[in-house]
Amino acid sequence: MNYQILVTNREQTFVVKQGELLLQAMEKACQQAINVGCRGGGCGLCKVKILQGRYQTKRMSKAHISAAEQASGFALACRVFPESDLVIESDHFEDQSKQTIQVSVVK
Repeated sequence: MNYQILVTNREQTFVVKQGELLLQAMEKACQQAINVGCRGGGCGLCKVKILQGRYQTKRMSKAHISAAEQASGFALACRVFPESDLVIESDHFEDQSKQTIQVSVVK
């Protein structure tokens, strides 16, 4: 069985075979709809938001996907197994090393 994947913010579609990881299928289709990093869940570069559809995920690092984010549909594409057609948004990676932190010094 095949599932159709629509990446709304990139206006691209590709097909995933049942049992295939979302990111692998995108690469096989020669698409660039999702950012590719380490392919193993360690970098968070492939963070997506799943807007519609059913899916399962492998274990994901809490450093990249919090429990609240996971409950809101965020996942790492390298850890997602679609179980139906999906509608997703890509480009949700946040580089933690470039975020500014406000610090107050109390004397």
